[in-house]
Amino acid sequence: MATITTAAPVTRKPIYTSLFAQVLVALLLGIVLGMAVPDFAISLKILSDAFLKLITMIVAPIVFCVVVHGIAGAGDLKKVGRVGVKALVYFEVMTTIALVVGLLLAFIFGPGHGMNIDTSSLDARALGSFADRAKNLKGEGVGAFLLNIIPTTSFDALSRNDVLQVLFFAIIFGVSLALVGGEKGEKVASFIDAVSTVLFRAMGLIVRVAPLGVLGAVAYTVGKYGVGSLKQLISLVALFYVSVAIFVLGVLGGVMAFCGLNIFKFLGYLREELTIVLATASSDAVLPQVMRKLERLGVKDSVVGLVIPTGYSFNLDAFSIYLTLAVVFIAQATNVPLSFGDLLLVLGISLITSKGAHGVPGSAIVILAATLNAVPSIPAIGLVLVLSVDWFIGMARALGNLIGNCVATVVVAAWEGDLDYAKAQEVLDGAEVVDVTAG
Repeated sequence: MATITTAAPVTRKPIYTSLFAQVLVALLLGIVLGMAVPDFAISLKILSDAFLKLITMIVAPIVFCVVVHGIAGAGDLKKVGRVGVKALVYFEVMTTIALVVGLLLAFIFGPGHGMNIDTSSLDARALGSFADRAKNLKGEGVGAFLLNIIPTTSFDALSRNDVLQVLFFAIIFGVSLALVGGEKGEKVASFIDAVSTVLFRAMGLIVRVAPLGVLGAVAYTVGKYGVGSLKQLISLVALFYVSVAIFVLGVLGGVMAFCGLNIFKFLGYLREELTIVLATASSDAVLPQVMRKLERLGVKDSVVGLVIPTGYSFNLDAFSIYLTLAVVFIAQATNVPLSFGDLLLVLGISLITSKGAHGVPGSAIVILAATLNAVPSIPAIGLVLVLSVDWFIGMARALGNLIGNCVATVVVAAWEGDLDYAKAQEVLDGAEVVDVTAG
């Protein structure tokens, strides 16, 4: 007699226990408070700051443990190197496409045309220390940037939460652990795996307070700047949001389709993390969660451990769009004609300056200033024009960067044959509920 088996129905939790629902309610409540009691709303920024500090506290050790465990468990160091090379190739291709998208849309829609800004009327003091840091960044060059990847000490990298330096040390440690092997290597690898499990459980506890962080961030933004604060530069802000949407749904959606996955289902799978990023304007806030979710999606942990942390510094798709879009916007607003040579210069400089922008204080303004300083025909003082809306642009910038890195991880995994397609389809179709708050 044949035995008939049926899949157990997926148990759905009440909606009020859903992190996405809680974050959404917090976001709406933050808008209401910001409009009704702006002074009180501004004081709630402490909630956002506290949440981001909690996340920052745990990001570096999680990255270290995941990368080391992934490399040591890969078994083949050539494979690890191959994944790294493929990731860097993908990053460069996507960064170039993003830069071109920003340029094209800026020229097609011309958000700066008609502003006729007199640069002598702009207040250079508004730039504060941004310009100084940009000059330093420009003067140091690529060599200094590469040298900065090497930490002074491993503990210094962990204490400063420098993800790129932590990644560098973790790769060396992981490779060394794989080479040692044997009983000693196994003991260390098991210990790191156990520590990683505990850290992810701690991350699950921290994520539960994400709604409070979102409430504080949104209330502060609306209370300080007001809902109508975008009027002056609404065309630039709107165009940037549209540009990110086009890139995500068009370019990244096409790449995901080529891999056999649906971008809309993928975004739905990451909805909690994307909502938190949009509200806090920080992709750091969800780095541990997305790493765990991508593993649960069927991506091999060694790929996740290498691609996600590296992408945070080398694969900033939305930031790249913003870089060229803002440069052309400033040129248009100040009536500076751009030649084809100027455009090539902007592209070339942007390919370099966009790397390592993550983690730099006021990174977007600093890197944009460095780019403008390298293009003589465009007045660097025009940077003042985008300062007032940088926070609002930063929300979509962080969102686009995160999506780009998550897609990159899936693509590299598929390219390397380290993606479990059956499991990925099952998770994206909702047949398996993934709850990262459970650790």
